[in-house]
Amino acid sequence: MRIGIVNDLTGIAELLKRAVSVDPANRVIWVALDGAEAVTLCAKETPDLILMDLMMPVMDGAETTRRIMASTPCAILIVTGSVRINANRIFEAMGYGALDAVDTPLLGHGQLEDIVGPLMTKIATISRLVEDKRGRRVATPRTQPLSPPAHARLIAIGASAGGPSVLATILHDLPADLPAAVVIVQHVDRQFAAGMAVWLNDSTELPVRVAGEGDQPMVGEVLLAATSDHLTLKTADRVGYTADPADYVYRPSVDVFFQSACRLWRGGIVGVLLTGMGRDGALGLKALRDAGHYTIAQDEATSAVYGMPKAAATINAAMDILPAGQIASKLMQVLAGDV
Repeated sequence: MRIGIVNDLTGIAELLKRAVSVDPANRVIWVALDGAEAVTLCAKETPDLILMDLMMPVMDGAETTRRIMASTPCAILIVTGSVRINANRIFEAMGYGALDAVDTPLLGHGQLEDIVGPLMTKIATISRLVEDKRGRRVATPRTQPLSPPAHARLIAIGASAGGPSVLATILHDLPADLPAAVVIVQHVDRQFAAGMAVWLNDSTELPVRVAGEGDQPMVGEVLLAATSDHLTLKTADRVGYTADPADYVYRPSVDVFFQSACRLWRGGIVGVLLTGMGRDGALGLKALRDAGHYTIAQDEATSAVYGMPKAAATINAAMDILPAGQIASKLMQVLAGDV
């Protein structure tokens, strides 16, 4: 991949250059020492991936991500001193379209390959996402939807790059007496899930928590996928995690959850697919629509990355294509039986 590096510390920038060179398929095309320079360089030569520092004195990583995604969008990986300490800023950057975050590798005892291992794993995953965006087909399981009998209603939401801020907007606009359970699958590393649940919880009157093995989706509550394994319905009313399909680049996969809900949930479902790179969730949303459930995709104008919802629109999986700010009100209309 063609990689740009944004870091105001020349020593760290040099380390990152050495790190990406571990894989001969990668090539650093430029290095920016601040956010403003990164925006300029990205406009001149847009890379496949940017390794973005979060804390910079001139323009921080979140604002730089916002400007790049608005003008010359590309894959962005936040590389910061501590993802745990900087969780809120990371969610802000992810809201603007950053895909993921990883701790900055630090030289110490051991081989370079071992020290930069977590970073290279992230880069390899994003490389597969970029290839998929260019048109490589990623296999998706096909399931036969069942007609569910009357039961509690479920709002199933899938999101990726740009998702956190849209999720916060939707949840903020939903009432405390929401007559449905909510399950969210956001492409996010397991180390961010708990912090994201707390962050989302602060934006809504609904309780938000990470989903545990065997948890039951409850009316008026929000469950968030909590690991890099796939969240799935394991029975008609209990969720759990599975490593399969093991070769899915999308982890946790929106398709996996949507397909399991379509098979097993015994009541009405509203499927919602939000901003994100790639195609994950499109076929699952189509399965929900084909089974008679209401489906919504986010529109292009309000999507940080118009990949997943575009894929859904292309195969006619969405009954409504809406801006982020209108999704909550449409959900309430659907639940009230007004559509």
